[in-house]
This record gives sequence, structure tokens and C-alpha cells, in this order.
Amino acid sequence: MKIHAIATLALLGALQPSAVLADKAIFAGGCFWCMEQAFQPQTGVTDVVSGFTGGTLENPVYDGNHDGHYEAIEITYDPKLISYQQLLDLYWVNVDPFDSRGQFCDKGPSYLSAIFVLDDSQRALAEASRQQVVNEFADSTVVTPVLDATRFYPVVEGHQDYYIKNPIRYRYYKAACRRVSRLQDIWGERASH
Repeated sequence: MKIHAIATLALLGALQPSAVLADKAIFAGGCFWCMEQAFQPQTGVTDVVSGFTGGTLENPVYDGNHDGHYEAIEITYDPKLISYQQLLDLYWVNVDPFDSRGQFCDKGPSYLSAIFVLDDSQRALAEASRQQVVNEFADSTVVTPVLDATRFYPVVEGHQDYYIKNPIRYRYYKAACRRVSRLQDIWGERASH
């Protein structure tokens, strides 16, 4: 009977969705609300969480101390449906890679752009994609770095899915920041809306 129970548990475990089938990507691109909107609807993206990363301060908070951290998103995705390279391609057309003071109307260290890599494979792809941007815009300085991932801290619930829960405020914010027009200036037709 005990062997049957163990075999049944093993079979049930094999039928459960495996966390191994999902991968993660972490990107900073200024306002995490806007970054959520760019990635969440993509086929193969199963979750996008807004939060902070890159700093050493434990438990950073939006309306308080988050010194040293970037506003970022943590993407969970199915690599069978969307690749890390495709996520990188989408990332670049959603940031201003030349702004060393922040992104769009949001200025300051927490609004800087960065790609946070989780392993050597991501690093190789991220650095190659960065070099493509450097080559494409040879007359400009690309300031978006590729950094090692550190602990990711999700922000409080009110900031998750903000663009869905507060569509009027979100659209006003995005328009007032001139995010769309700046992205079109840089990336042309490739710019994500």
C-alpha cells in the first residue's frame, strides 16, 4: 500500500505544471506601470510583477525609502512560446537607451533603464542585443547597462496592473510624459505603444 501511495504521489507530481517550464526576465525601464503594459499582453508571458531591484536596501517601498533600487518588472514567461531574445527586442523599443537621468518625465536613479540578467545565457544575449543598439545608434551613447540580477522586491498591490485598474489616470500619465512620442522618435515604426 505504501509503495502505491508513493507511486501515486510521483505520478501526480509529474502531472503538475513544472516551474522549470517558466523562465524569468527582469528589466528596468522607468515607470514600471508602462513596462507592465508593454509585456503583459505578449503571448507566452504568464506574469509581470512591478517592483524594485538592483539596490542593497532591504524591503524598499514606493512611498518611502527605495534608495539604490531601480523600478523594474519581473516577467515570468514560457520559453516555448516567447524567447528571452524576443523579450529583449521588445524591451529596447520601450526605453530611451540614451537618457542618463531617468526615463521620459521620470528622472532620478530609480527610473534609470537596465537589463538584469539571471545567468550567463541571458548575459550573452543581453550584451549582444545592447551591442546591436550601440551599432545602430553610433552617433549616440547607449547608457542602459547589463547588470547581474539581485533580489527582486514586488511593490505593494496598488501598483500592480495599474494601467488596467486606473486606465484614465494611466493614459494621462503616459501622454503627459511624452513616452509614446519619444519612443517613436527613437525607434520609428518599431516603437511599442
